[in-house]
Amino acid sequence: MNWEQLLSLRRQGDKNKRLRNEQDETRLGFDVDYDRIIFSSAFRSLQDKTQVIPLSKTDFVHTRLTHSLEVSVVGRSLGRLAGKKIIEKHPHLKEVHGYQFNDFGGIVAAAALAHDIGNPPFGHSGEKAIGEYFKTGNGLKFRTQFTDVEYQDIIDFEGNANGFRFLTQDRAGVSGGLRLSYATLGAFMKYPKESLPKKPSKHICDKKFGFFQSEKHIFEEIAEDLGLPNRSLNGSVSYGRHPLTFLVEAADDICYTIIDFEDGINLGLISEDYALEYLIKLVKDTINTKKYNSLEYMEDRLSYLRALAINTLIQDAVSIFIEYEEQILNGKFEVSLLDKSKFKAQIEDIISLSVQKIYQSQEVVEKEIAGYTIISDILDVYINALIQKKNNNASNYHKLILQTLPGLYRETDTSLYQIVLNTCCYVASLSDSAAVHIHNKIKGRTL
Repeated sequence: MNWEQLLSLRRQGDKNKRLRNEQDETRLGFDVDYDRIIFSSAFRSLQDKTQVIPLSKTDFVHTRLTHSLEVSVVGRSLGRLAGKKIIEKHPHLKEVHGYQFNDFGGIVAAAALAHDIGNPPFGHSGEKAIGEYFKTGNGLKFRTQFTDVEYQDIIDFEGNANGFRFLTQDRAGVSGGLRLSYATLGAFMKYPKESLPKKPSKHICDKKFGFFQSEKHIFEEIAEDLGLPNRSLNGSVSYGRHPLTFLVEAADDICYTIIDFEDGINLGLISEDYALEYLIKLVKDTINTKKYNSLEYMEDRLSYLRALAINTLIQDAVSIFIEYEEQILNGKFEVSLLDKSKFKAQIEDIISLSVQKIYQSQEVVEKEIAGYTIISDILDVYINALIQKKNNNASNYHKLILQTLPGLYRETDTSLYQIVLNTCCYVASLSDSAAVHIHNKIKGRTL
């Protein structure tokens, strides 16, 4: 891989190459990417989607929206710092093509902003709930009507693939979705492979999948344009990661490690003593003990430790990225940046405690259980109504149900796979509260 190709400003539908030297410096193409994501309906819905605690009534607990904004800020810093080093190492990028270190920050910030845009309600349990409906629930009856890879798309429903679908999907009168630059889409593609084969290696690219069969063509077009290494075997589609994806991933890892931990302390699920024991191990070389001891309130002490911890991990991640740049460009780097961190033990300790005290807390578990029922019931009602319409057997009830679906999801003049996938994507687009509201409506609990 080479940086000039990886920093592609091309968008879906472009006939000619977009040159960095010809960009308007007041609003670069990568800035346009960021703006389009911010103003999208899917991004707005993140304000009411679970990050840690589903349907939390507490103001300071993070939602997917605040988490995404914070990941974007951290990603921008990672991109700028790494970009400065890369420009110094490859001066032709600036001298010949006009790239600046801020371009790297812009790409990573935009991709990081969108990194959770395809996630269903109720956190990662929402993904599992969609999959379980087709694996063990009423959706199992469709198994024989899908190809193996189509069925895998559904039973392992993946927020990353749904995000890529939203960002790139054609709609009536709107081609190419948000029409983001290929550089930003490349950085967004965390797992650049289709759903089968499942985990064919221990390479981080193979951990999950990044696109549904419906977006296979545009995925391949973007991967080829960027010059991503082709890792396809036996007819399956798989590519190596865009190098900046490692920085997007690091930004997410840093934020959920530190900030979810902070949420747990603020909620009283983790005692402040743990903050001292765990976070100070990360910041012992940079902490100003006098300043820390002068902070009277727990929130201020936590904020100070959090800021130091995030900065520490940012600097460490950039150092690793630059150290392994050649391996990353050759597609040979097989783990996340933080897996190489000198703070790996401390990070694992924090995550382990968060899993025990936060992610598996009674409040989270109870709401995730409710989420399974809600998602399963909504899928059942809408898929059945759509199939009855396709078969010209729709009752008045089915017709009424379909009137509550947005127009984008009512199409039945297509394959069963597309109908089912569209419905899954509709459910994934719902916020936590909207899913609860729709469930109450279709079950006749509220009018």
